[in-house]
Amino acid sequence: MSNEDVLQIVRESSEATYNGDLDAAIQKIESWLAYSGAQTRYLLEESETPLSVLTRAINAALEEANCAKDDIDTLVYVGVGRGFIEPAGAYLVAHALGFKNAHCFDVLDACNSWSRGAQIIYHLLQSGSCKRAMIVNAEFSVTGNRLGNFALRHEGELTWTFPTYTIGEAATATIFSADPTNEWKFKFRSRPDLADLCTIPVTGFQGYCNQTERIGKNGNRFTSYGYELFEAAGPELIQVFQDLNPPLDKLRAIFPHSASQKAGDDLADMFDLRHLVSNVYPRCGNLVSCSVPAAMAFAIEEQRVARGDLLAAVVASAGMSFSAYSFIY
Repeated sequence: MSNEDVLQIVRESSEATYNGDLDAAIQKIESWLAYSGAQTRYLLEESETPLSVLTRAINAALEEANCAKDDIDTLVYVGVGRGFIEPAGAYLVAHALGFKNAHCFDVLDACNSWSRGAQIIYHLLQSGSCKRAMIVNAEFSVTGNRLGNFALRHEGELTWTFPTYTIGEAATATIFSADPTNEWKFKFRSRPDLADLCTIPVTGFQGYCNQTERIGKNGNRFTSYGYELFEAAGPELIQVFQDLNPPLDKLRAIFPHSASQKAGDDLADMFDLRHLVSNVYPRCGNLVSCSVPAAMAFAIEEQRVARGDLLAAVVASAGMSFSAYSFIY
């Protein structure tokens, strides 16, 4: 799906609801998409389901790792996109695909969910609590208009609605095996005072938070104040990357959260590392919790990284949370 496709969907969805100059609003969206570096996204085909795409990812991961489903002793679902609040999505995946030996649980931390899941699995592996784990996610919130927000009512809505138009869809599966010689390093920072900048509430949310004017601005649909998110993220990401302090001369690739190409490039330029950044945003859009593993998959497939390389990831997420971590592939 191209930027032009997105603009057409917004136009057709808004013709009956928009109060104002719709052409001007469309032009603003177009310029913001171009500024961010967006080009294409991918959505489910009519014959596909989130589970069918995730199944292909899982089977490919098992084949690459040369292991069977029975070898996976821990299965973690980390997608923001999900079909269930209860039980954990990992149980439904395990049941559908026949993971008989896997302990199951979910980790949810918005776009940092895969990063948090990796941190938890790393420590479980190091402690001997598990030997081989799989982290999966299926981010499919655009198909079927689950995020909503394509039917605009007025220009002001773009302030908290525009990020909807950058979202793409994907599924990933990542296998982690115990290796006591491979030390992952993680650094996280949290800014809960910014929690209301990006939310997807559920019915009855009002009793579970200190209500602010931003929460629920689009009802139960995706609400994201993109400009303020990026303004807050810049300094925090610089700090968390400095806290990680990886050996820059040994790094072979850096995987940012794919929320914007420009934001990723600006951060890399602070450290003169743009040549190492592998950002899937231009071709895939914002892949939510799939951003880092999808970028890794592309880099591996295109032979831009190899076994033994030192890699790093840097992610900003709703909450807000910020992470930087490094590891040997």
